[in-house]
Amino acid sequence: MRYLVIVICLGCATALLCACRSTAKVSTLEVVPRVELDRYIGTWYEIARYPNRFQKDCFATTATYDLRDDGKISVINRCRKGSPDGAEKVARGRAWVVDPETNARIKVQFFWPFSGDYWIIQLGEQYEYAVVGHPDRTYLWILSRTPQMEPALYARVLERLREQGYDTSRLIVNGS
Repeated sequence: MRYLVIVICLGCATALLCACRSTAKVSTLEVVPRVELDRYIGTWYEIARYPNRFQKDCFATTATYDLRDDGKISVINRCRKGSPDGAEKVARGRAWVVDPETNARIKVQFFWPFSGDYWIIQLGEQYEYAVVGHPDRTYLWILSRTPQMEPALYARVLERLREQGYDTSRLIVNGS
């Protein structure tokens, strides 16, 4: 009887592991080689994003970053609820670099003890745009220093995202 229970448990465990195993091969998400934080801080305008629960019904979204005295980064995200003229919603948080070799892998925290990965995967030479992703590709933001992005640049960003394994058809363009 004991032998039968062990065999059944092992069988169930094997079946569970096989069912959970991903069949898709997705490459590791690459970050940019280096981010100069003093150039990255400031205000960014969201051009597009993947849908997420914490930005539901958000329009005219901005993110403002500032270096703190303790070496961390203050984060202030703003959006308009329901429409570009809606009431302002503000979320304040903090961030810290987890990969000082590149400064491109960052953790962001709005509610303790939860934090999320913020990986800078594309960055303009003049820091005029940035693309932020998550290692498992569940989150994505296209950011610009200006409220609009040149169509040709946006097309290049989308092409690079597809090369990086992102489904660009899921993007919500800010304001739409």
